[in-house]
Amino acid sequence: MFQDRADAGCRLALALEKYVDENALVLAIPRGGVRVAYEIAKHINAELSIVVSRKLPFPDNPEAGFGAIAEDGSIYLFPHASRLLPQEIINEIIQQQQEEVKRRVEILRSAEPLPAIEGRTVILVDDGIAMGSTMRVSIMLCKNKNAEKIIVAAPVAGPDTIKEIGKLVDDTVVLETPPSFQAVAEVYLNWYDVPDSEVIETMKRWYHEK
Repeated sequence: MFQDRADAGCRLALALEKYVDENALVLAIPRGGVRVAYEIAKHINAELSIVVSRKLPFPDNPEAGFGAIAEDGSIYLFPHASRLLPQEIINEIIQQQQEEVKRRVEILRSAEPLPAIEGRTVILVDDGIAMGSTMRVSIMLCKNKNAEKIIVAAPVAGPDTIKEIGKLVDDTVVLETPPSFQAVAEVYLNWYDVPDSEVIETMKRWYHEK
């Protein structure tokens, strides 16, 4: 469906034109969401930054998760998490991911605080939404910081997941919702794990252009 994240971002930006010049804040969920968000912020003349959230992975299957944690300490756990893992293991994984969140804030945002969120329209962007745990916890962060309006935007999402997320926010903008959706990588011709260096370079380009 998409050549790469830049292509997805350009196409998603067109679907977000109603937020042009609204002093919106586009918050990218790294690392895959950053290039997508870059194209959106550029197109709608919005502020761009990074909000750090991390999936809480299962010890024996890191690709799957039972929840997520955001940089403000917000934690989202899927309802069945406590039945699948002992509480002490959950706590250990949370602590590990808190350290990774801290590292990412320092590396990807140069330890700078988030831009002002209170009273603003915030557009949360990722390159796709599968289970949706990192998006849910990012929504929690925005609500904790009193965003006036929260929009979730992604090129692709699972239909059931985005329906549930839609109940938590003011608007959702998703281009594709395949009925048999399993993984974000399925809809990109050029898919790869984005390194920290690419995120840093994208944000440097953004600030240079501004």
